[in-house]
Amino acid sequence: MSLGSDDSEDEVLPTASVFLGPLGRAAPISLLSSDSEDEAPPTLCERLRRKFAAQSSAVPASPARKAPAPACRPAPPPPPPAPARGQPRGQDGLKQVAAVLDPALLQADGGGQVLSALQALGCACAIEPQPVAGSMAWRRRAAGPAQAEEESWTEEPNVLLLLHTEEFVSMIYNYKQVPLQEVQSSTDGQKETLRSFVARVMEKIPGKTLALAVVELEKYLRSHKSQSQKRPRQAVPNGSQKEGQRKRKRQKEKEASGPEVSRLDVEEALVDLQLHTGIQVRCLENWKDLSDFATMFTKSVAEAPFKRERENTGFSFYLENEWCRGVKVDRSGKGLLQAWQRQIQQFHRVSPDMASAIVSAYPSPWLLEQAYRRCFSEQEQQNMLADIPVRRGDGVTATSRRIGPELSRRIFLQMTSHNPDLYLDVTN
Repeated sequence: MSLGSDDSEDEVLPTASVFLGPLGRAAPISLLSSDSEDEAPPTLCERLRRKFAAQSSAVPASPARKAPAPACRPAPPPPPPAPARGQPRGQDGLKQVAAVLDPALLQADGGGQVLSALQALGCACAIEPQPVAGSMAWRRRAAGPAQAEEESWTEEPNVLLLLHTEEFVSMIYNYKQVPLQEVQSSTDGQKETLRSFVARVMEKIPGKTLALAVVELEKYLRSHKSQSQKRPRQAVPNGSQKEGQRKRKRQKEKEASGPEVSRLDVEEALVDLQLHTGIQVRCLENWKDLSDFATMFTKSVAEAPFKRERENTGFSFYLENEWCRGVKVDRSGKGLLQAWQRQIQQFHRVSPDMASAIVSAYPSPWLLEQAYRRCFSEQEQQNMLADIPVRRGDGVTATSRRIGPELSRRIFLQMTSHNPDLYLDVTN
């Protein structure tokens, strides 16, 4: 709607969208000042805007929403205990060990299998000539910052030596042929036995621990046994000339196939070697068994320092037997009487019956010390326990004796002497 007058032009009234703005929101309104002192009354939209601003200022600002507390999670499991410091075990121990193989060992039929098994194990390998051909040794990385230097490797005392089957059988055959008195001195190499061979090897590697391994010995013994069983069938006497030819033929075949030894000969030679040198021989079925034995040997060498450190306790023996095992004492004092009896029983030549008799008379060390103080002389103190009776057995077989002056004197010296190095068995 428009209002008209003569003096003014037509004027258009603003719509609601001008006051509310886009999307129905209140648009900002600016107040226009006039030349007169009186201000124009606020419009409806202005009053609504002021009311809305007053309500907004009166309402306190909502507090910032806190981040939700994290859900409680179970504590992670504790890490596994670390191995002994300075002596790694398991796979870490294998990283500190390197296997050194002689080239002659790799030239054997199954030498490549041994090398492949060691590499699959994760052990470092080196191919270097050794003092004994066909042997295998180990080196350990020394602890220190310069671990890559050659000087940081130390030699292990273990050596594994591979013996060929023919050479091993020949030594056993020589042992069977040579008398016992000549075996002990057969080091010239003409008829070498296992003992003379080991003595010659130990001269090249002094201070080492030697281990011997033989591969396919059982196969050799089975083949010679089958040949010996076939020979009597072929030996049919058809005349002296033919018989001589057959004997010469069998002799040539025997020399070509090698000497014949039995399992009993092998066992006797191995027992003789172990008794005189302490060295054992591992007889393996095939080359796969040799590679498994080499890996097992390498693991043992790698874990040896850790096992020695673990077993290095303050005692050189294990308290297993009942007479020397410790006594458990609870908080109420139960077990103290038995501990006091065990203490007396530790004296030399003191039986449980004698210790029990002394404990029955003086149930605690304090009572025994008080009894010593009531004596008038040192001689009386030394003989105070001599007349205590000791009863053995029950019934008609029961016997009785006394503690005696010797044990009485030793217990007195142990309870009263201030000398920690005093030898109690020395008589005055």
